[in-house]
Amino acid sequence: MQKLLAFIVAKRHWFLFVFLEIIAFILIYHNNAYQRNMILSSANAITGRMLSASSAVFSYFDLQKINQELLERNNLLEMEVLRLYGQLNDLSSDKNFFSQVFLKDSVSVDSLVKRNFTYQYIPARVVSNSVSSMKNYFTINKGSEDGIHPDMGVVSQHGIAGIVTTVGDRYAVVMSLLHVKSNVNCKIQHTTFFGPLSWKGDDAKYGYLEEIATHASFQVGDTIVTSGYSDMFPPGIMVGNIESFSKQEDDKYALKVRFATDFQSLNLLNVIENRLLNEQREIEREARKND
Repeated sequence: MQKLLAFIVAKRHWFLFVFLEIIAFILIYHNNAYQRNMILSSANAITGRMLSASSAVFSYFDLQKINQELLERNNLLEMEVLRLYGQLNDLSSDKNFFSQVFLKDSVSVDSLVKRNFTYQYIPARVVSNSVSSMKNYFTINKGSEDGIHPDMGVVSQHGIAGIVTTVGDRYAVVMSLLHVKSNVNCKIQHTTFFGPLSWKGDDAKYGYLEEIATHASFQVGDTIVTSGYSDMFPPGIMVGNIESFSKQEDDKYALKVRFATDFQSLNLLNVIENRLLNEQREIEREARKND
């Protein structure tokens, strides 16, 4: 206490100066309209800057939550697109479909719309990734507790990314599309021409779609999508665009495809769950028993 009193006594002229300054500002504020308005304007400007800075800081820390919400909303939209794409394929597969729908009382358009959709997205985040070897993998923060199992397709926000190979309780390892043993059935968009897409182990930006028939109609820049001829990816998922093409020894085309996915910046992903996978594989096993 004595030290505090000694400090106050020693600095009394500074305390007196501050006290008088406060009184002077109070008098100026109350007795001069112009100065009062200037002080209020300055105070509002300072308060505004402080609030803006505070808002920017809190917004930064909320980015992860916002990104997650956007990913979930994007998932809903993409699943709706896939559902509509599947319905469009159903409609276009039979030219007499509409006449059958409207001529038969037992079938209605509502029954088509209410069909259970086969695929569902499970959001995930990449926790480790490799792009520099011949056999690249990345790890996601979802596992069996989240419904992940081997052979599930994985897509980024721009296109396909890989296939789940190993699953733990809370994590899973995905074989990247940048793997020399990766093989995904893809096709030229708006056509029926399809083939296996693989990576040759060189440039991480390009893959090759092979075994395309010589009478196929395409050009540089055309879009490559998943064909739907597998149980891992639904049809119509973005893969990339044709960069160039050449003829193979069997006179079929090999298309050089620029991947839509940037594998060096993988972050937020979706794992595709095929709800009818077990049923499909079971009936396929039964069919093979008859061979």
